[in-house]
Amino acid sequence: MNVQQLKVFLEVCGGKTLAETAGKLGLKQPTVSFHLRKLEEELGVELFRKRSRSLHPNDAAAELLPYAKRIVYLMDEAKQTMAERREQGEGKLRIGASYTPATYVLPSYLTEFRSLYPKASLMLNVKQAESVLAMLHNYEIDAAIVSLGHTYEAGLIVLPLLTDELQLLMSPQHRLVDYKDISIDDLREETFLLHETGTTSRTLSDEWADQAKLQWSAVMELGAIETIKEALKCNMGIGILPRRSVAREIKAGELVMRELPSYVNRRQICLAYRDEEQLSPQVRAFIEYMRQRMNDNDKL
Repeated sequence: MNVQQLKVFLEVCGGKTLAETAGKLGLKQPTVSFHLRKLEEELGVELFRKRSRSLHPNDAAAELLPYAKRIVYLMDEAKQTMAERREQGEGKLRIGASYTPATYVLPSYLTEFRSLYPKASLMLNVKQAESVLAMLHNYEIDAAIVSLGHTYEAGLIVLPLLTDELQLLMSPQHRLVDYKDISIDDLREETFLLHETGTTSRTLSDEWADQAKLQWSAVMELGAIETIKEALKCNMGIGILPRRSVAREIKAGELVMRELPSYVNRRQICLAYRDEEQLSPQVRAFIEYMRQRMNDNDKL
């Protein structure tokens, strides 16, 4: 079993035809077929089912897949690390982030990190937290900064860095602004502006409502926090948003923030990376930098 065989295996498992795999890897199609056949012979199991001239991964292929990804990733990283040593560079650093930290927290930190490591080539992927963690598992990124309501993820180290609790937001013209203490009963007839399903904020908002026995009377589901904030300014309802995402609007008096009644915070901005020893120098540098700098600033 060699790395070239595993690269061919990964491409075909990813849905590519033999011709597409050959084109991507710079091989001839018979060579691709040869590598797959030799891999099956060496392992002593069939990995694909043939249907209408196409190959479909079977259960054995599904079991091999995570090992193949890791082996190919480590071989590529080893080559990159040696190239960096040879060229005295810092190499590529692939970061994933969920929307809130990517928009309202990370920019200043990434700017400072680049000033400390000017040869580092930063790449940032922004998606929902669960998608970012999936990319981390699949070796598509090297580390992640994500908003989570939990701190355990199998195969990963997840370190809480900043608290970022959910808050109740409204326009200065909203009827609840003058209420000294807002209760669950005060919210029952309100229209809620909520983040889209699948985000950490929405999941925790739904859990809070369920625990508080609050049934949403009316909901407007919006895909971006900035859109929610603009709708709130127009007094279209009340919102539930992370505190760090509304700091500017609160300071400017454009929005009013109140505590969510009966809310116990579990939402934190976390650093996540794979639980393995083979981390490149630039990844280790980023992990140490984020741990130190974000913990220093958790008083924001």
